Parts: sequence; C-alpha cells; structure tokens
Amino acid sequence: MSEQDQQQDSGFDRPDGEHVGGGPEPQSDGEAARYEFLSEPEAKKIARGYRAASRKARGFPDAPGVYLMKDARDRVIYIGKAKSLRKRTRSYFLKPAMTDFRTAALVREIRDIDFLETETEVDAILTEARLIKDIQPKYNRDLKDDKTFPYLQVRVREEYPRVEITRSPRSHGTRLFGPFPNASLLRGALVALQKVFQFRTCGLVIKDGDPRREAYRPCVLASIGECGAPCSGRITRKEYRRNIRRLCGFLSGKRQKVTGEIRREMQAAAEARQYEKAASLRDQLLALESLKKRGSVDRHVQPEVFQADPRRGLRGLRKVFRLEKEPRVIEGIDIAHLSGKETVASVVRFIDGYPFKPGYRRYKIRTVDGVDDFASIAEVVSRRFAESERGNPPPDILLIDGGKGQLHSACRALEGAPLQPGMILSLAKREEEIFLPGQSEPVRLSRDSWALRLLQYVRDESHRFAQHYHHILRRKATLGDE
Repeated sequence: MSEQDQQQDSGFDRPDGEHVGGGPEPQSDGEAARYEFLSEPEAKKIARGYRAASRKARGFPDAPGVYLMKDARDRVIYIGKAKSLRKRTRSYFLKPAMTDFRTAALVREIRDIDFLETETEVDAILTEARLIKDIQPKYNRDLKDDKTFPYLQVRVREEYPRVEITRSPRSHGTRLFGPFPNASLLRGALVALQKVFQFRTCGLVIKDGDPRREAYRPCVLASIGECGAPCSGRITRKEYRRNIRRLCGFLSGKRQKVTGEIRREMQAAAEARQYEKAASLRDQLLALESLKKRGSVDRHVQPEVFQADPRRGLRGLRKVFRLEKEPRVIEGIDIAHLSGKETVASVVRFIDGYPFKPGYRRYKIRTVDGVDDFASIAEVVSRRFAESERGNPPPDILLIDGGKGQLHSACRALEGAPLQPGMILSLAKREEEIFLPGQSEPVRLSRDSWALRLLQYVRDESHRFAQHYHHILRRKATLGDE
C-alpha cells in the first residue's frame, strides 16, 4: 500500500505489517498467524509510536553512525551500525522487515529510534561495540562478551623492539596503534609491514654484548627476508631501531613513501610478467591500506583493556597529595556536546578504585547557550553539590577533565556550596598534567605512576560515559536528569 493510500484509508498498519480498521482485516495462514491478537485501541497506540519512529528515521543523515531502537518504556532494545544511517534504518520500516522471522519480533517493539553520527565507518563499528557492551540490549546477540578489539603494539623500551598484535596491551614501555576492527586484516598487514621494515615478532630477549648471539641460528623469517635477524647480529642496533622509527612513522600516517615503492614494484613485476610476485605485492598493498581502518587509542577507549591497580593507585594518591588517609570515593566530571547540539555532563563514581555504575549521573545543561565548557562545568558542579544532594555524600576527590580554566570554573562553583569534596583537581589530556587550586604550576607524575593511571581511568570513563549518549540509554531517574 502506498503512502498516499495510507493517508486516504481510515485504517492503520500494525507493527507486524497487517493493515486493520479500514475494511476487512487481511487473513493469511502464514506470518499473520504468528502474532497475538491486538485490540483496536491498543493497536492504534502501538502504530502511532511505530509510525513516529519511521518518520524520524527518514530525517537521519546519509552518513556513517550508530542507531538505537527503543521500546515503549524508552529502553534501548537494539543497537546497530550503518554506513548510511538513513538508508539502513529505513529498511526496518518496510514490509520485509515486518515479516522476516529474524527481525519481526524486534520491529514489533520499536517505538522510537535515535542515532549517533560518526566520522567514519570504523568509528561506527567501534562505537557500536562499546555501546552494546555497556547496555546489553535485548535483541543484540553479538559483542556482548568481554572480547576486545586488537592493537598493534611496539615495545619501544627493548633494545631491539618487537612488534606484536595484542588484545591486552602493556600499560607502559610501548607505542600502541589501533584498535583495529578486523583482526584478520591486521595480521595480513603485519606480514606486509614485516617484509618492508624487517622487524622481529618473536619473544626472544636480545641484548648487545650477549655472547650467545654469535652462535645463534636465525628462524625461517630471516631466510625469506621478513626479519633483519637481530638475534644473530645480522643487523646493528642503530639500523634496527631506524627501521622501527620508520614503522612508527608509517603507522602514524606517513605512509605514502612506502606504499608508493610497493606500487612501483608491483607494476614492474606485472610488466615483466612475474604475475605471482605482482599478486603478492598487490596483497601487501591491500593489507597496508587496511591499516587506515582503525580507531584512536584515545577516542576509542576500551576500559576492559586499560585497567589500573586500584590499591596501588589509591596509595599513590595519598602519597602524592599528602592525604591523611587513602581516598575511597573519586568522582569524575566531563562535558560532551552530543550530535553537535545538546550539551550534557557526565559524573562517574569510583569506590575503592572500581567503577560504581549505580552512582553514575548525567546532567542536561540548562543555563548555557552554545559551546561553553567552563560555564557548563560550573553549572554541573553547582547542581552536584547543592543542598538537594544531601543524601548523596560528596567524594574524597573530585576530578575535572581539563586544565586550569576548567578547574577554576569548578572552584568558583563550589564557593559557598552546601556540600564540598575532600579535594578537587583537574587532569589535562595532552601532557597528562594535574592542576590543583592555588598552584600555578601543574603536578607532573611519571607515566608509569599508579596514581596517574587511576586518575586517567576515572577521567577516561567519564569521557566515555558522556560521549556515548547515555541520556537516551537509561531512564531519567537512574541518571539524575534533574
């Protein structure tokens, strides 16, 4: 039935695709029999929500992103990714989706739909996975486990750094690239990179001056030209580390020179009718190109991967800030501008170094027009430590995401507030500097400091919670939307 016919017909569509109320209800022995009977008032109510979601989907952008289906109780029941949000979501409101056994049950429950636009399709893949792990929607079966996306890890602190693929990266002494949404393509890219940069992937401990190196027999990778064989001294430390620097440069975006050389070699092999070699080089090139399809270590944080030692972190905070006792409760605040429009703030709570998700809160910013992080932080701090929060004890440490400006705004908001945190500080992202009230110079901790790692964990969790649009994913009471 066309849209014009629907407007002229006095009936309406049920979510299962059957048309009722405008004449005799169609009967079939197939799909229609699989749905329970709905009274006319109930069906009309359901149909209104379903049609509203359908109209909303038509206005989605033709861009990559994540879409979220919600039921009558405003709960997210399904999360999906799309190369084009408009095209993908509209498919749920067509007859095939209403009758297909794989989607019929989901479609019957859809009452609203929302989206998060992303910069790239890879961002959509990684954001979808993160949201599914957090929310555990009813109709999502995959990505609910603890499996994480892999990284490419370079152990730069070793004399002869090794390169490896890992889902559990080390917390220090490495350079990380990723995460990568496709592990098999990453493995193929690693082989191609190894042929170019001659790095090792083995677990040997190789040191200069080790007499065993003179008699060591290299593995087969050296024989086929995929490793410089530092284990047997075939390459100097200077030469090897130069290759590692070039590899890191390539992975950081300076890849045109390397891909250009491979492309020219492939063309020469094809002209010489060395087709197997040309095909091999083509595969290398494709694998290297796939490295573009990765996320950002900072933007696509996987909390399951980067965990701090809570006890060491708390002891470290007590020592660094000369506290009388170890802090137990830490709260982190971050500001997010969702979809480039609405501004929200997240407040996350950690107890004894672990996330306490029942204590998470989200605040819709009310008094600030446009993008103004300083004013937004002042508002949320005022509301968090207001008289009405007497039943919500203040934290031992309040952590603000940002630098001096953000900290100053938070401190001004706390002047005269009924509740006060034990201490307040801010953590700036770029240099990981800690700012304290009344101190012009920041506190700089070692990147290996357990205290810094715990603060980073709180800061990253507050950022993730804000960025992932949680104000549409939980009931208002749960998130403190006042």
